[in-house]
Amino acid sequence: MTTAAPASRAGAAPRPALDGRPLIEARSLSKHYHVGKTILPGSGRVVHAVEDVTLAVRAGETLGLVGESGSGKSTLGRCMTRLYDVTKGELLFDGADITKVQGNALRRLRRDIQMIFQDPSASLNPRRRVGDLIAEPLIVHRIRPRNEIRARLEELMDLVGLPVDYLGRYPHEFSGGQRQRIGIARALAMEPRLIVADEPVSALDVSVQAQIVNLFADLRERLALTYIFIAHDLGVVRQVSSRVAVMYLGSIVELGDTDTVFDRPAHPYTEALLSAIPIPTADAGARRQRIILEGELPSPLNPPKGCKFSTRCPIATDRCRAERPALRVLPDGRSAACHFPKNQGIAA
Repeated sequence: MTTAAPASRAGAAPRPALDGRPLIEARSLSKHYHVGKTILPGSGRVVHAVEDVTLAVRAGETLGLVGESGSGKSTLGRCMTRLYDVTKGELLFDGADITKVQGNALRRLRRDIQMIFQDPSASLNPRRRVGDLIAEPLIVHRIRPRNEIRARLEELMDLVGLPVDYLGRYPHEFSGGQRQRIGIARALAMEPRLIVADEPVSALDVSVQAQIVNLFADLRERLALTYIFIAHDLGVVRQVSSRVAVMYLGSIVELGDTDTVFDRPAHPYTEALLSAIPIPTADAGARRQRIILEGELPSPLNPPKGCKFSTRCPIATDRCRAERPALRVLPDGRSAACHFPKNQGIAA
């Protein structure tokens, strides 16, 4: 896992005021896939992509979602936007159950929840002009009268920092950062309240990443947006997020205020992830000791009976291998799924 962002959030954009209520909430949410299934009874196996996730995102906040590749971050994000159907559990948006909404109800939900994808080249139709791509949701969802669409397109281009005359060009004529700005403009066209950004800067150069991150922060302030920000880059997550959730093998293992989690990780997996962040300092003594995880990486087809991290955890005991820890609230307010949480000063 690589990162080049600073280890602190000094100079980061101010956070919008939070009203305390959940805008979107997952309750014991799971997403399973059946593989190798045939007509024979009992055939096939189940991939536990997301398992028993309970998570609430408050209106106005940015929640960072981090973890290794295959941890279930993107799958959870797609479940929360209802791009994927939920296998078990509940999903609530602004207090209303959206777990199984279909038809016109799902269509209306698309106005409130939008997703920005990792690869802007793959998410933009190369045969259509930028103006047509951004205008399509305005027309399909009848958000604006046709005589107001041009003015709205110009407003959206200004929001994302692109010249208006770019509306007549095709996606291949732009750089990666410009294409991502176009994707952001298309998501904003729906006037959403929640945006799920799935690795929105990982495919961009480092210098362009900073520009897009600053754009996200600016849009949050100007439009009172709520973000779920999925990323590998822990430095970027620290810069943009007010809270962070750490996922491992489909489950959340730690959740809390960003500074608390980064400065004093409670879960051994979080500690190992954070040890990979390079600290830009000439003082070698200030650098973290890199934690190299050993042991076998479990398969989501057959997760361990006890703690999912027990096969790689340096402090695992027989209790960890036999009993799966619940995600419980610790004295400092964050939550961790560990029998022996660190940096708490208490007995487990």
